[in-house]
Amino acid sequence: MTQATATLSKGIQLTDSALKHVLMLRQQQGKDLCLRVGVRQGGCSGMSYMMDFEDISQMTEHDDVFDYDGFKIICDRKSLLYLYGLVLDYSNAMIGGGFQFTNPNANQTCGCGKSFGV
Repeated sequence: MTQATATLSKGIQLTDSALKHVLMLRQQQGKDLCLRVGVRQGGCSGMSYMMDFEDISQMTEHDDVFDYDGFKIICDRKSLLYLYGLVLDYSNAMIGGGFQFTNPNANQTCGCGKSFGV
């Protein structure tokens, strides 16, 4: 895992490679979007990670915002209970590449790394 960009005071942390990749993906969208990160029921281990770009106007009073030099990550407070301390990394490796979630709250993780149990 590469060095996390965020300080430990941020509930969701990004590595430098994850931030770089997310900014590149956002640029391809052609809009100034933020990244919404959350969890939903399902997946091999009970809960699965979700993330998608979203217009900042969709943010509600139930969301927490983490700022990375102007790029915002939004997470609803219910999801943040399961994600606090999450480190989001990105790898362009041929096998096992893509976004990786390191979640200190997960007591089990599926083989694909996209779902977890608490």
